[in-house]
Amino acid sequence: MHKLAMKSLVALLATVAFSSTWADNITVSAAASLKEAFNDVNQQFEKKYPEHKVSFNFAASGSLLQQISNGAPVDVFASADLTTMQQAKDKGLLLGEQKNFVKNALVAIVPSDSKLDIKGLADLESSAVKRIAVGNAASVPAGRYTMTALKKDNLDEKLKDKIILTQNVRQALEYVASSNVDVGFVYKTDSTILADRVKVVFEVALDNPVIYPIAVIKDSKVPAAAQQFIDFVLSSDGQAVLAKYGFSRP
Repeated sequence: MHKLAMKSLVALLATVAFSSTWADNITVSAAASLKEAFNDVNQQFEKKYPEHKVSFNFAASGSLLQQISNGAPVDVFASADLTTMQQAKDKGLLLGEQKNFVKNALVAIVPSDSKLDIKGLADLESSAVKRIAVGNAASVPAGRYTMTALKKDNLDEKLKDKIILTQNVRQALEYVASSNVDVGFVYKTDSTILADRVKVVFEVALDNPVIYPIAVIKDSKVPAAAQQFIDFVLSSDGQAVLAKYGFSRP
C-alpha cells in the first residue's frame, strides 16, 4: 500500500508539473482598433491550443507602451504603428524582432445622418464643421497620423479650436456615432464596427502606411507561448480572421 500510495503521489505531482508547464496564461496588450478581430482570432487560437489562455488589454498604443515600460506583466505587444513599436525596441523591451502583421487605412467619418458635404481635409474649414474628434497624438497613433496629414496641408493651426482630443481611436468613433462631434478620424476597420451609425466620407492620403507590428515582450514569463500566439496571428488562419475585419496584409 505504501509503495502504491507513493506511486500515486509521484503521478499526481508529475501531472501538476506538466499542467503548470503547459497551461500558460498569455497577456496581450493590443491597440484598441484590434479588439474585435483579436477576440475572434483568440477563439480559434484557444480552440487549437486549449492548453493556453489569453487575456487582452486594449488601449491606445502609446498608453500600452507606458504601462509596459512601468513594469506591467505583458507577454505580447501589438501596436497600431511602427513608431510606438520602435520606441519599445529602443527601450529594450522586446524579445527578438517585431513582425508586421496587418495594414490599415485612416478615414474621416461623420454620423450616418449627417448632411455635411465633406470630400477632403480642406472641407473641414467650413463653418458648418464645429467639432472634430482626433486621437491624442501623444499616445494615439491614429491621432498622430491625422495631425501629420493636417500639418502637411497647413490645417493644424487653422483647425485647432475645432479639435476634440480622444483617449483612443474607439472614443473618436463613439463621439461621431453619438453625434457629439461633426467629424472624426478613425481607422477604416473601426468604421465598420458601427456601420449603421457612421459613414466614411473620405480616406486620408498618408506618406507612411498604417502598419501594425507585433512582438514578444522581453520580461514575458511565457515567451514560447507568447511566440505561439504571434505565429498564429501570422498564420493563414489568423490572417483570414483579420481580413474579415477589414485588415490587409502589410
